[in-house]
Amino acid sequence: MADRSFLAWPFFDDRHRALAAELDAWCAANLPVDHTDTDAACRDLVARLGAAGFLRHSGAEEGERLDVRSLCLIRETLARHDGLADFAFAMQGLGMGAVSLFGTPEQRAWLARTRTGRAISGFALTEPGSGSDVANIATQARPRTGGGWVLSGDKTYISNGGIADVYVVFARTGEAPGARGLSAFLLPADAPGLAVVERIEVIAPHPLAHLRFDDIVLSDGALIGRHGEGFRIAMSVLDVFRATVGAAALGFARRALDEALARVESRRLFGAPLSDLQMVQGHIADMALAVDASALLVYRAAWTKDMGAERVSREAAMAKLHATEAAQTVIDTALQLHGGDGVRKGFAVESLYREIRALRIYEGASDVQKIVIARATIAGGKQGAGA
Repeated sequence: MADRSFLAWPFFDDRHRALAAELDAWCAANLPVDHTDTDAACRDLVARLGAAGFLRHSGAEEGERLDVRSLCLIRETLARHDGLADFAFAMQGLGMGAVSLFGTPEQRAWLARTRTGRAISGFALTEPGSGSDVANIATQARPRTGGGWVLSGDKTYISNGGIADVYVVFARTGEAPGARGLSAFLLPADAPGLAVVERIEVIAPHPLAHLRFDDIVLSDGALIGRHGEGFRIAMSVLDVFRATVGAAALGFARRALDEALARVESRRLFGAPLSDLQMVQGHIADMALAVDASALLVYRAAWTKDMGAERVSREAAMAKLHATEAAQTVIDTALQLHGGDGVRKGFAVESLYREIRALRIYEGASDVQKIVIARATIAGGKQGAGA
């Protein structure tokens, strides 16, 4: 049983504790799922999470705010039980994050479907030539004579690519150079001109694809927010969801610690349990410390956002950076304590070892998070010096 004492921390209300208990019970009864057919598993997970009511947290009602603490608790709990379940939930939130935050009433009609598991969403930001450098996006949306837009270009490593019913796509509309010339659009997956060029296989199977937009005609109503605001919209979405990546990593790390504890208690060496060895105890202490430090950073970021902070870029970057890097180390240690079984298919730590690696890359790689933290810290220092 994973440690739940952190739920008594002042970051949480009773409703968060109730949500964590309800979801944990659901996970114990429903997870993990069969991952043999990844697409089918994701569709099934979205439908079941929607039917159980958990996807209602993935988007906000009009006039309400996303509850980031709930998002983090859900991702941590799902990740602890099944990495693919975490992925399925996370993409419903990230995929429609721009609509939750900036969508029109007509666009928000999609939320009624994604929040109930009747539609799958995708977030199309990354391109072959621009990953961390969002301002370098090349996909174009050209104004169309008579109104609307014409979308052309490529996106890659798009989560839910090929199975999503709707995508939020970021494209260059040319109001200004770089970041100031981007806009966000809502694109149904059945739009003529949308093609799945390639399905991308990765070490922890998830539905990913390279998408191509071949002069897709969009109405004026497809524009999310105002034209030229795409970069601000993307950063606002990531500001909310970046801490949840840290929460997923925290869930993986908690599971790895649980697996390690069970292993060192049951495995005997030199006539005694592994847990009697001081070196093993040192490893367990390091793992426990890393888990708690990650939890503090993740839920500090979530609480700060929920308390009304306009931006939590520094806090979210710290949470994602520390939690993902720490989880990699915790899982690696758990694998080491398992010996040969740690790299054997069918063992939880082997699966966790594959699951964690991508989290240090997506939604801003670890090195990018360091830049975000450093710039915010330097800026804060200059403001303090001038006070």
